[in-house]
Amino acid sequence: MNLNSILSKLDSSLRFLQVSPLARRIRREGLTYLSPVKLYQIEKELKRIKATKVQGDFAEFGIALGGSAILLAKSMTPPRRFHGFDVFAMIPPPDRAKDGDKSVERYEKIKDGKSTGINGEEYYGYRKDLYEAVVDSFARFEKPVKADSNVSLYRGLFEDTWPDAGKAISKLALVHIDCDWYEPVKYCLEASDAKLSVGGAVVIDDYFAYPGAKSATDEFLAAHENYKVTSRHKHLIINKTA
Repeated sequence: MNLNSILSKLDSSLRFLQVSPLARRIRREGLTYLSPVKLYQIEKELKRIKATKVQGDFAEFGIALGGSAILLAKSMTPPRRFHGFDVFAMIPPPDRAKDGDKSVERYEKIKDGKSTGINGEEYYGYRKDLYEAVVDSFARFEKPVKADSNVSLYRGLFEDTWPDAGKAISKLALVHIDCDWYEPVKYCLEASDAKLSVGGAVVIDDYFAYPGAKSATDEFLAAHENYKVTSRHKHLIINKTA
């Protein structure tokens, strides 16, 4: 094991002790792929948003098993709402020209049924009951998904669900984008920008993991000077400045 690996493990162990009991429970129950470092950074951003009174709801694009979505939903106080978007099934394929060989190879492994889930469990994308499982997890954490609650989940492709869902969203304070490939990341950044409050944050989970996510984000930042990068550790966090 090299020095960087050792330092990364130490960092992860330290952050696990620093995150909230809620985040630790979510990790223990195998509901998120996010490392303790990423969870720590998200919670730090949530505290900043609360302290500076940034107005708006929370949203997540790419729910997976629901762990980080539950973290965001449980961190809200009225009148904030949580909006979660996912296909709740097999993810769409990447575009080799925009996403590169690494992303295509990852998708082929998933498509061929060779991907494993957290702690060796079934990969979440293979589950036929994924939506129902996520809804059950929200209920177990006392954030029910129902018409009269402040949690909404939208099942389908982002470009199919966002146009209607977005009409009911006045402002966003924090957006977590965890959807891997170039096209969905690009779409989510543009969709979020129209609603994001000044001081609001966008967390791009896959910026350092997949080239398409990085390209889409870099292009967005080049075209939108009213954003600044506030963190480049493990994932990228950008804040809207005007």
